Amino acid sequence: MKVVITYGTFDLFHIGHVRLLKRLRMLGDKLIVGVSSDEFNLKKGKKSIFSYEERSEIVNSSKYVDLVFPEYTWEQKREDIIYYNANVFGIGSDWIGKFDDLKDICEVIYLERTEGISSTYIKSVLSLSHI
Repeated sequence: MKVVITYGTFDLFHIGHVRLLKRLRMLGDKLIVGVSSDEFNLKKGKKSIFSYEERSEIVNSSKYVDLVFPEYTWEQKREDIIYYNANVFGIGSDWIGKFDDLKDICEVIYLERTEGISSTYIKSVLSLSHI
């Protein structure tokens, strides 16, 4: 069985998230997703609209996802890949080169983002709508 693992905040779940999860699932038999905890997001300087519990429930409802678990630190990825016997670590192309150190334990794939959509973009449009 080929296991694919990915990570993300997945705030304001949108078509870009759906397409990323679909492409990742097509790479293997099982897709496991680490959703950033609220505490970890704060360490990254992010504030999510939805709580970890809500975001993980949304991601888990996707037909492409087999398992969701919390992401607490940058460093846990190596341990998670080993624990879940992941063959592939996949993530958006905005992270190119950042996770190459994991290539010794799995294949690392950077997928292109869906053009014209992101949670950051949605938040900026929503903030402009208050003017």
